[in-house]
Amino acid sequence: MQRRNFFNKLAAGAIVTGISTPLWASVRVENSSPINPSESIQHMVIFDLKHEKGSAGELKFLTDGKSILSRIPVVSDFRALDQVSLKNDYDYGFSMVFTNRADYDTYTNHPDHVSFVENRWKKEVSRFLEIDFKAH
Repeated sequence: MQRRNFFNKLAAGAIVTGISTPLWASVRVENSSPINPSESIQHMVIFDLKHEKGSAGELKFLTDGKSILSRIPVVSDFRALDQVSLKNDYDYGFSMVFTNRADYDTYTNHPDHVSFVENRWKKEVSRFLEIDFKAH
C-alpha cells in the first residue's frame, strides 16, 4: 500500500510541477473492440531523423508524432521509442496495435496520419523500416 501511495503522490507531483510523461511511455487508447491476438496487427516503424539527437527538432517531431498518431481512434498501445540495441543502427521507433486489418486500413487512410506523413514524415525522416506483424 505504501508503494501505491508513493506512486500516486509521484504522479500528482508531476501534474503540479508540469513534468510530462516520457516520450517512450505507452499511450493506451481504449478501442471499442477487444483485441483478438490472432487478428490484431502490431505496426512498427523504426527510423532516423534529419534532426540532431537531443535537438529541439528531434523532441518536437517525437512529441508531435506521439500526440497526433496516438489520438487516432483505432490506435491502441502507442509507443514512441528510443533505440538501445547495438545490433540495430536506427535511432527511434513508433509502435502501435490495431484490432484487425480494417482498423489498420482506417489508420493508414485517416486524415491525421496522411497529414503527418506528408507534412512531417517525408520532410524530417531520413530513412525508415516499416514492420507489421500478425500473431502466428
